[in-house]
Amino acid sequence: MRQFLLRRLLRAIAALWGITTIVFIVLRLSGDPVPLMLPPDAPTAEMDRVRAQLGLDQPIYVQYVYFLGNVLRGDLGRSIHMRQPALQIAAERLPATIELALVSFVMALVIAIPAGLISAARRNSIWDNLAMGLALIGQSAPTFYIGIMLILVLGLQLGWFPISGRGQGQWSNPSDWGLMLKHTILPSITLGAFAMASIARLTRSAVLETMRQDFIRTARAKGLSEVTVLTRHNLKNAAIPIVTIIGLQFGTLLGGAVVTETVFAWPGIGRLAIQSIFSRDYPVVQSAVLLVASAFVVVNLLVDLAYGWLDPRIRYS
Repeated sequence: MRQFLLRRLLRAIAALWGITTIVFIVLRLSGDPVPLMLPPDAPTAEMDRVRAQLGLDQPIYVQYVYFLGNVLRGDLGRSIHMRQPALQIAAERLPATIELALVSFVMALVIAIPAGLISAARRNSIWDNLAMGLALIGQSAPTFYIGIMLILVLGLQLGWFPISGRGQGQWSNPSDWGLMLKHTILPSITLGAFAMASIARLTRSAVLETMRQDFIRTARAKGLSEVTVLTRHNLKNAAIPIVTIIGLQFGTLLGGAVVTETVFAWPGIGRLAIQSIFSRDYPVVQSAVLLVASAFVVVNLLVDLAYGWLDPRIRYS
């Protein structure tokens, strides 16, 4: 188990290094941020002075070496426009994104896994067709379209939910929960629609595949109820592909909240990254991507460890 864990940790570190390197290179290729910081009629000497102050006058490989050294020290520089530590700015927005991703994730699990189980148990029934039809829509419809439709119907026409913002309040105060949950519902449905559909479809496929195994027939021959066979014997043995998609979808929810946060004006790290990309604020973009990538890698590491727990044979492969 120790060697299995060590291999996964080394892969996680390599993945983070690759992500940070790609982001560093792509941002430098996107353009010079100095003209956006100064007036259009700023003299060339002033532009050169600002570039030297930011270290942008150095060759790109020199900038990269300094960048890696700063990352290892936990220093990702200061925001070019806000003049504050970039990592601090990104970290302040991270809780809002985690909150949105967690609510979307829980909503997806609570709906998708029972829907997949019922679809598999009642294959080709009206419930199966209805669930898989909705799952197909969830996977096909663009995120921004789902968000806009929810805003128009549930927000503006029916007035059931707020259409933007996170709401004023704290989760530590129970009296604020109702208001904050109201603000969370529409963006959570929008963000979790694709994950919900993917998990439901894969759960159905995995359970149907396991139903064909001999041990399922044996469990039924012993007189066990269909619910016991489905939940205790079938679902546990179908868990590895389901755990895979659950882990990947949670990481995707963290990194894919950009569109949802933009549509609903949600003050998360995805919206911050978009704003910083337009203003070419390199340190903030790098900090935002590094935080989201780290969360994604950690989730995938936990999924790998769950593999080893569910099926010990994987630890020795």
